[in-house]
Amino acid sequence: MKAIAQRALEAACRNGVSYADVRVIERRERHVATKNGKIGQLSHSESLGAGIRALAGGCWGFAATDDLSGPGLERAAALAVEIASASAAARRKDVVLVPEEAHQAVWESPCRIDPFSIPVEENLDLLLKLDAGLRGTPGITLAEASLVFTRERQVFASSPGSLIEQTRTTSGAGFAAYSFKDDEIHKRSYPNSFGGQHQLKGYELIAELRLLENAPRIAEEAVALHSAAQCPEGIHDLILDSSQLGLQIHESIGHPIELDRVLGSEANYAGMSFLTLGQLNRLAYGAPLVNVAADARLEHGPGLGTFAFDDEGVPAQRVDIIREGLFTGYLTSRETAAQIGLARSGGAMRADGWARLPLIRMTNVSLLPGRQSLEEVFDVDHGIYMETNRSWSIDDKRYHFQFGCEIGWEIRGGKRVRMLKNPSYSGISTEFWNSCDAIAGPGHWVLWGTPNCGKGQPEQVMGTGHGSSPARFRRIKIGSAYGR
Repeated sequence: MKAIAQRALEAACRNGVSYADVRVIERRERHVATKNGKIGQLSHSESLGAGIRALAGGCWGFAATDDLSGPGLERAAALAVEIASASAAARRKDVVLVPEEAHQAVWESPCRIDPFSIPVEENLDLLLKLDAGLRGTPGITLAEASLVFTRERQVFASSPGSLIEQTRTTSGAGFAAYSFKDDEIHKRSYPNSFGGQHQLKGYELIAELRLLENAPRIAEEAVALHSAAQCPEGIHDLILDSSQLGLQIHESIGHPIELDRVLGSEANYAGMSFLTLGQLNRLAYGAPLVNVAADARLEHGPGLGTFAFDDEGVPAQRVDIIREGLFTGYLTSRETAAQIGLARSGGAMRADGWARLPLIRMTNVSLLPGRQSLEEVFDVDHGIYMETNRSWSIDDKRYHFQFGCEIGWEIRGGKRVRMLKNPSYSGISTEFWNSCDAIAGPGHWVLWGTPNCGKGQPEQVMGTGHGSSPARFRRIKIGSAYGR
């Protein structure tokens, strides 16, 4: 793969470019899923190809190919340069990149058990046991379970002299139980909705999640929701579990800090951002106890946004996004960093495979742990606790939002007193984060994986990470999303 990358790079540089880089990527995936005692999905895929970026005439060109022969790489390199040259006719200003040193490195993510060494039959056996355990609870009408594994080996080479090899292995698992009764359906998911939990780990993650042990509780809750009280509507103190808070971070912090969105590059597809340049180092994004970092380093945790180098060859970094409530940083690339006068990229450029152009993507955007115990977070006279996302909606500037959860609990005197169905809450991003007055400590902090974040045209689907502990928010609008 290194020889392929260097050959493609040489071909691009022969065409008079000011800069070029190449990513050669080999990717392997396995998806296994069951549905009501039957196989729902069983697939295995592999791909290998090269993507070439060329900067010529002050503009970018990009081309990709799975023909890795000498002539195939030559054609792709020539096409990338041709596209850059054609784009120059319509350019408004030249692309400028902040400096970055050349790096030579080989890195592999930690993986104790190779997920691809586990037979598919063993995967299916686990999922069918989960399925049977869920449907063994009276009232469960549908059970779904899934496993997802990926391994991606990438070689990056650039004209300044970088040559970087990275291998990342990710695993994911989860299940859901549905109960349909009297024209009403309720769902409970574990360990999270929309595919469960995903991390930069091997098959060891599956044992850590304790799937079989949690199946009876989840199924019982799905059935019990039919008899639960409707979530009250009004202004209440709100406590969110860490998985729901991870999605809250993703939508109301992670997307608006993408600098390409701020500068208008995503406006046509996914909107812009309320975090205009004049807000940097001025906006009170949250309460003083709110600290958020975008951290791609392995020491932050095994997140889907963890790597050694981004797809521009920039080393993984921690970027402070919110420091003691103050908005302090964006997710940047070498190009966008130059546009706002930064000295260096924050290393947030990633692409969904060899056939796609790198974009600014979230790394691990996490709410740092607080100092409160879980008991202190729940210490309210009257509040609502919500778990596990069910639905979400947010405007194209990521400002006004509404979220629904699978299950809620009424809290009185710091204790759960009754289950609530159809819980929801809404608000404005900055008002919401400024209302935060308690965050649980490190012992309750979890780095959640979001494997399905979409962005770009054509759309790219990327994995991101969001760490959080349960937290409390004062005087939030509750209960208006679902009818009584």
